[in-house]
Order: sequence, then C-alpha cells, then structure tokens
Amino acid sequence: MKKGLKWILLGVTGIILLLVASFFVWTQFTYTVINAEGVELHEPIPKEDDWIIYSAPNANIGFVLYPGAKVEPEAYAYLAQELSQQGITVAIPSVTLNLSIFDSAKAKELIQKEPELHWFIGGHSMGGAAAAKYADNHLETIEGLLLFGSYAASNKFLHSSSLPVLSLSASEDGLSTPEKIEANSENLPKTTDLIEIEGGNHAYFGIYGEQSGDGVATLSVDEQQKAIIEIVDSWITDQSNEKEAGT
Repeated sequence: MKKGLKWILLGVTGIILLLVASFFVWTQFTYTVINAEGVELHEPIPKEDDWIIYSAPNANIGFVLYPGAKVEPEAYAYLAQELSQQGITVAIPSVTLNLSIFDSAKAKELIQKEPELHWFIGGHSMGGAAAAKYADNHLETIEGLLLFGSYAASNKFLHSSSLPVLSLSASEDGLSTPEKIEANSENLPKTTDLIEIEGGNHAYFGIYGEQSGDGVATLSVDEQQKAIIEIVDSWITDQSNEKEAGT
C-alpha cells in the first residue's frame, strides 16, 4: 500500500513539474518588434537595467506602460519614442516571465525613484489588466490609467474612484473586442473615456506583427500608432491641465 502511494506521489509530482516546465517554455516564445512601413524607430533603444526609458527634457509627466502578454517591451518603443517628443517621459518594463500580471507592482520602483513626475500608468492587453490592478492599490500616487485593447478585472476601489481613465479599443480587435471592453467597463470609474479606433486591431497597439485570433486591421501599423499617439498625448495633456486648474 505504502509503495503504491509512493509511486502515485512521484507520478503526480512528475506531472506538476512537466506542467511548470511547459508553462515556462510557453512564456519564452515572445512577440518581438518588427520593421513596419512608415515607422522610424531610432537606435539605440534607451535601456536602463530592466526598463526601456524615453526621457523627455524638462518633463513633469511620466507614463509607465506595461507590455501585453509575451510581447517584448521593444514592441512599444516607437510609441514611447514619439510620446517623449511631446514632453512625456515613457517607461516600459521587462516583466516576470513576460507576463505583466505577475509583475503588476513593477511601476512602484520607478515612481518612487522619480516622485517629482506626475505619473500615469497603463498597458496593452494583459498589461492593461496589470496596470489597473496597480491603480486599484495606488490611487493616491498616480494621475490616471490608460488601457489599450484591455479591460480591468473586478476591484476594490478603482471602479468607484474619480481616477481619470482612458480606455482605447479597436474595431477589428479579435481578442479584446470592443464588446468585451464595454461589458467590463463597470470595473472602471463611470467617468472613463471610451474611445474606439476605427479599423485598428489588437496587435497594432504595439509593433510586433500578427497575433493568432486577432482581426484584420484596415489601418496600417503606422496609421494606428499615430492615432494612439495623438489620442494619448491629447488626453494626458487635458488631464494635466484640469489638475493644474483644480477642476
């Protein structure tokens, strides 16, 4: 009896180890940055430890952007590069096992390091869910939340807060569809700004090529990226102006 139990335990342990190993291997097959027509990414990409940081001269606004699941941080470098030219310092972290949800508190290390900046936090896909989780726990230290093809899970404080939130969806997104984003909007403040990019898809929130299950965009990568940059720059500027005006 004892011998049989021993073999059962060994078998279960072996299965668990195999599942863990398989999961680890799966997380290492990542989406990497690609060359896209109309997108000029300057080299070298500015890296500091496990962050990509595009520092804007004399910036008073910072934006931490969490990457989507298994998407390399470099895939959002163009977005960060262009926003930094609008006066916004943008930082993209490398995250545990390439899954932002395992590293949702990552932003804290940078926000504590540079407390003089007015910090916004956001993310793409799973990165947005991680950013929303961070926001729920740190409402007092951030100025706003930005979700790109993403939505928040149920939470304790965020949904009933007055935190400014921008939720960007794309009409051809086959993963975080506009319908899913709308259905989960109850987990965000009632004042959330919901904006849909007509013709965009899920993968074009970054620059990493096609993604299984996604819809076919009628915009180019360049066009969707420029739309995101324009919307984000305008929205963050508006929130900062309203904060300064005390409204």
